[in-house]
Amino acid sequence: MPAAKNHPATPTAAAPRRGFLASGLGIALFSSAVFGTSGSFAKALLETGWSPGAAVTARLTGAALILAVPAALALRGRWRQLRDNWLIIVLFGLIGVAACQLFYFNAVERLSVGVALLLEYLAPVIIVLWLWAASRRRPRALTFGGTLLSLAGLVLVLDLTGAVKVDPVGVLWGIAAAVCLAIYFFITAKENDSLPPIVLASGGLLVGAAVMWLAGAIGLLPMAFSTADTALGPWVTPWWVSLAGLVILATVLAYVSGIMAARALGSKVASFVSLTEVLFAVIWAWLLLGELPGTIQLLGGVLIVGGVVLVRLDELRRPAAGAGPAEKATSPLEHANDVEPVP
Repeated sequence: MPAAKNHPATPTAAAPRRGFLASGLGIALFSSAVFGTSGSFAKALLETGWSPGAAVTARLTGAALILAVPAALALRGRWRQLRDNWLIIVLFGLIGVAACQLFYFNAVERLSVGVALLLEYLAPVIIVLWLWAASRRRPRALTFGGTLLSLAGLVLVLDLTGAVKVDPVGVLWGIAAAVCLAIYFFITAKENDSLPPIVLASGGLLVGAAVMWLAGAIGLLPMAFSTADTALGPWVTPWWVSLAGLVILATVLAYVSGIMAARALGSKVASFVSLTEVLFAVIWAWLLLGELPGTIQLLGGVLIVGGVVLVRLDELRRPAAGAGPAEKATSPLEHANDVEPVP
């Protein structure tokens, strides 16, 4: 800021900023930790007979109802904001919520939670490859290196020569989730300050829930529910415990804390920190489901996350003031999103 140039920061002035940053980082890590529980809670339900469609529908419906109240308060009667932004809300609900989550849960049904989420996190690489093919311009060195690193990690995650074969259908579901995530990032890449993030989240969840119920009602999507007890680590719990964890922890608290982190750190930095969700997802799956990817898959996961980190770092670098259109074309996402798709 201009004032900072004329008045050097003093220790007393710097302390509050460091505290604010630490608080933002803590909130961002908490958001990643609770987001990372979604695969474990969902798989606990799927193993008792729930279909992926039923789990997604219950999650979206519960979260939409809970977030409706704070969303209405955030609007403060300015309902015109919904009319002006109806298209982005619908697209977010269809792609970033319903499709992305349904594909991810289908992947979780056939793969370990960690592998399914790693496949979904290939979205930034898909964006890079698509833009490379469309513009015929090679990405900058950091993005190019990150893409190659993630693709190498994908080969290790799939463990094609290993004794344990990865379900190819599950892999396709995971890649489909990554494609939805990439499409969502393209849709919301333009800054939009006219709609509060929590309103976008609540509206998207509501649209996603409505679409899932409609698909189930007309027979396009199997809906199988179960009241059998679920297994979470050493505990056997009623089905509603896993569902409550999926709705309250992995969706409502995850979204609200993610929005708080984006406001405290800035959406780009918060989105960067959200990469720790993969680590948390693996840890939760190990603790609650006894799942742990093999050594080769874990190494591949490190490469994928490392590659995505490099791509994110390149995103964070602003083009030089004199950069032309060719240089700016390599950074298509003007900002990281305040509201991430539901993983």
